[in-house]
Amino acid sequence: MLSLCEKGQSHRPPSFLSIFCYTVSMQKMGQKIMPKILDGRAISSKIAEQLTQQILVCKTKPTLVIIQIGNNEESNTYIKHKRIFAEKIGAIVKYVHYDEDVSEESVVVDIETYNTDTSIHGIIVQLPIPKNLSESRILESIDPRKDIDGLTSASAMHLFNSEKGFVSCATKAVLVLLDNEQIDVTGKKVVIVGHSALVGKPTALALINRNATVTVCHAFTKNLDEETKRADILITAVGKPKLITKNFVSPGQIVIDIGITVLSVEEDGVKKKKVVGDVDYEAVKDIVAAITPVPGGIGPLTIACLFESLLEVYENLGRL
Repeated sequence: MLSLCEKGQSHRPPSFLSIFCYTVSMQKMGQKIMPKILDGRAISSKIAEQLTQQILVCKTKPTLVIIQIGNNEESNTYIKHKRIFAEKIGAIVKYVHYDEDVSEESVVVDIETYNTDTSIHGIIVQLPIPKNLSESRILESIDPRKDIDGLTSASAMHLFNSEKGFVSCATKAVLVLLDNEQIDVTGKKVVIVGHSALVGKPTALALINRNATVTVCHAFTKNLDEETKRADILITAVGKPKLITKNFVSPGQIVIDIGITVLSVEEDGVKKKKVVGDVDYEAVKDIVAAITPVPGGIGPLTIACLFESLLEVYENLGRL
């Protein structure tokens, strides 16, 4: 667990490492130290500024199609923030909503139309979709050149072979966060809780490609707390509030919470919506070295990464 400090990697830039080592040292002496908050909003804002400047010189506006089937609360939240971000940077979002009883064929036919529409640069299907529909068929109907969320088999194969291509935007957000904090995962033990095709699996592959030692946990993992405590970097993406409590973490860890759940809460007699992650933040933050908050951590960074990929498609299609 303490290998970052104990192996003497003093050559690494000090921004994160110095904080990490100081935290571990103080925790060894029983001192309570405030963790480093990994602020995804700040990084997202920087990306937004760069994208805004790029779009200002575009002849046409980069355009993203967001397809939603059904009315999932978490999906509604993500789509809302994607549309806000697009307006902020000057991109266009075409939002297409279908009822749960839509035919699979109708969705596929529409996607094929967007594939050939040169004014459309990116297509995403907001997951999850109703179980009566074939997720794989719908996703595979997206032109891989416009698959900016990296969910087609073509994108997955690029990731598997360590080739350049689109990856899940949540995965990309994790990589951007690690790079921003100058955290080298080479040889580090990374534990990922959750093995979804959207987050868990692509994130595991992406970190393996960076020479991390990765363990993927899921609903059938025995003694989950023992696995998570051994991690240098703990990533959770389940969508289960307070899954990760203080009994699941160790001093000095980096905790990245990708989980999102929208809860209905009542405060002062007023019903509100509250977004929470998988980690019991208040119970965990004083134990670990660094942690992402929810909201404000990976969520906004995921959206920024999505539109970075949209600009990439815009530039690539413009060269054809």
